[in-house]
Amino acid sequence: MSEESLLKFPCDFPIKVMGQRQDGFAQTVLEVVLRHAPDFDAAAMEMRPSTKGNYLSLTCTFRAVSREQLDALYRELSAHPLVKVVL
Repeated sequence: MSEESLLKFPCDFPIKVMGQRQDGFAQTVLEVVLRHAPDFDAAAMEMRPSTKGNYLSLTCTFRAVSREQLDALYRELSAHPLVKVVL
């Protein structure tokens, strides 16, 4: 039984990743995103610190080519110890 995707591929897809603000967090997330979306432009990563500066939110909008690609990226990011939330 296959699920019908609401997304039409390829498409630009924003993924938001949140974690504690610490050295290497953004670089680590970037490396994971590039493994799954090698054409992602690192300069396009948006970074927003939380109000108190304890957490960092990163938004990476990349060209998604398949549901499998998105699932694999979500799985790897969600399993990473520095990552708290993936949206």
